[in-house]
Amino acid sequence: MHPTTRTSAALAVLALLGAAPLSHAMDAAPLSAVQATIQTQAIQTTRSGLQTAQAPLKADALKVDEYRETDVWGRIRSGYAIPDLNNALVTRHAQAYASHPGNLARISGRASPYLYHVVSELEKRGMPTELALLPVIESAFNPQAMSSANAAGLWQFVPGTGKDFDLKQNMFKDERRGVLASTDAALTYLQRLYTMFGDWQLALAAYNWGEGNVQRAIKKNQELGKQTDFDSLADLMPAETRNYVPKLQAVKNVVANPSQYGITLPAIDNQPYFTTIDKTSDMDLTVAAQLAEMSLDEFKALNPQFKKPVITGAETKILLPKENAEKFHLNLASWGHALSSWTTHKITSARESIASLASKFGTTPEVIRQANNIPAQSRLKAGSTILVPKTSASSHSDIAENIIENAVVAFEADRGNAKRSARFKAKADSGKSKRIARNTSSKRKQR
Repeated sequence: MHPTTRTSAALAVLALLGAAPLSHAMDAAPLSAVQATIQTQAIQTTRSGLQTAQAPLKADALKVDEYRETDVWGRIRSGYAIPDLNNALVTRHAQAYASHPGNLARISGRASPYLYHVVSELEKRGMPTELALLPVIESAFNPQAMSSANAAGLWQFVPGTGKDFDLKQNMFKDERRGVLASTDAALTYLQRLYTMFGDWQLALAAYNWGEGNVQRAIKKNQELGKQTDFDSLADLMPAETRNYVPKLQAVKNVVANPSQYGITLPAIDNQPYFTTIDKTSDMDLTVAAQLAEMSLDEFKALNPQFKKPVITGAETKILLPKENAEKFHLNLASWGHALSSWTTHKITSARESIASLASKFGTTPEVIRQANNIPAQSRLKAGSTILVPKTSASSHSDIAENIIENAVVAFEADRGNAKRSARFKAKADSGKSKRIARNTSSKRKQR
């Protein structure tokens, strides 16, 4: 995704349309069997011609329809609403998926924890459900994906656009990677682009290329008396954008009929995969995973926004599968140890070396480097704030909110090490030269 320029008129129109912000509460669970039975009977009665079709009942009927699908893929198919694109690029990309059936199957498996949530949020906003497939193109549904342009997460926000949509990016977390926050931001952005262009294919092109670029391409074709649909503008687009919408159409075609392409999509149950958990104090990632009885990798897959070994902030939420959330609460109630083993330390002098800090906080240089992503052969600059193990004096205190929001870490090449290495190399070269000279002199004497 490219950086965007705020357009007040578009935002005003969007506000008038009433695009509600995403609720970060737990996805609604399926209706109970009793509710479903009552509502199904009411619908059948309505269809038989009896006057029972009151407004509340119609709303309930929609809920029943939503849960008739047992698989999320079926839900996505039933909500397709973007006009189909049919050109050579679509055919080429669909053939590529057919030639490598394992690729899309693996991506689909990676998407399984997130897809129900994304589809539900699209339906709440009345948006086309094939947009849930967009992360296939953006990130292959890898929340840790990072592009060469520094775009991150499932929806590939660059830093500037992330800030435009209130995605927090600090030393401790990057909400561009968080499933809830980034999905909320991406759908809000896509709604804004659709409001601006009135065309989903152009909105998608703008998501990839930037709205200003699409506006300029439209203006150019208008001045030439040409059409301004996606196909008509494609020649003005860079190759990446020209292929972007056809790639999504190809994925859409495969999902619509996977057997036609020799692909088997893994079943994804039409029910929430995760729920949200509130925590009241700092907590180590390893402790959170242990309380939930999950591996650290499993925990990180649902909570990829956390950049450090400690989850800071009293109001920060974490995501867990429902059964693990229950275990988390039970284990937390009987937990008799510290929840966090980390605090922060501000570097006030360039003389504070990593070795001296390790000694001061009872750990090793390697632990400090790893916790703070400090490269080898580098040193911390004064003013940096780093994570260090807690001592007895700080064992009961959490990291302050102002530190969370403002902390930065900066480092530079360790010139002292470089100079020592240079001196050692020079000394070694000098010794080598002297040995060569002695050997040469000895050979002359022998002659």
